[in-house]
Amino acid sequence: MDRRTRSAITLTALIARDHWDEFAMHVRAARRNGMSAQQIQEVLLQAAIYLGVPSANHAFAIAQREIAAYEEEEGTQ
Repeated sequence: MDRRTRSAITLTALIARDHWDEFAMHVRAARRNGMSAQQIQEVLLQAAIYLGVPSANHAFAIAQREIAAYEEEEGTQ
């Protein structure tokens, strides 16, 4: 399995179990593994459908913060 696919699976599993500190760390790891911000958002949209909107909304807030921090550190957007 490629790194982006593993990251997508990991993000989904962490949302499902409400492991928010780990989720934040893995959002940055997903970006390092080649996932775009849009691909991460797509994972979160799927999470809303299958894991529930409240969990997905919480994940979106964390992901937005972590993606912004990652891009600031890396100087990308």
